[in-house]
Amino acid sequence: MSVEGYREHAPEKNNSFELIYNVVRQIPRGKVATYGQIAALAGNKRWSRVVGFALHVNPDPDGIPCYRVVNRKGEVSSAFAFGGGNRQIELLEADGIPCPDGVVDLSKYQWNRYSINAFDEWK
Repeated sequence: MSVEGYREHAPEKNNSFELIYNVVRQIPRGKVATYGQIAALAGNKRWSRVVGFALHVNPDPDGIPCYRVVNRKGEVSSAFAFGGGNRQIELLEADGIPCPDGVVDLSKYQWNRYSINAFDEWK
């Protein structure tokens, strides 16, 4: 199913994309989170790919800082939706996060939030 098709079939009041966006909005400047971490915080640790789909169609790049999401190895996305991996690196470095060779040091820069009630934030 396409991303658009997925969004169209998601229930209005429990839209997984909105849950994901609410978590991503909370990543502080100077920190990153992994796709799996966002998935778990949004309510389902198996949603890593759904997180990727949601971020690819981010409706509010200024309000939803999807560039702060990296893979489990700290690598930026080569398919970053808003200008490729180089643009993601530029945005992260503007946040004070060095990205040598397109990799973030997760031991220093990973957001340490591991629990959240995304449903409460969404209300």
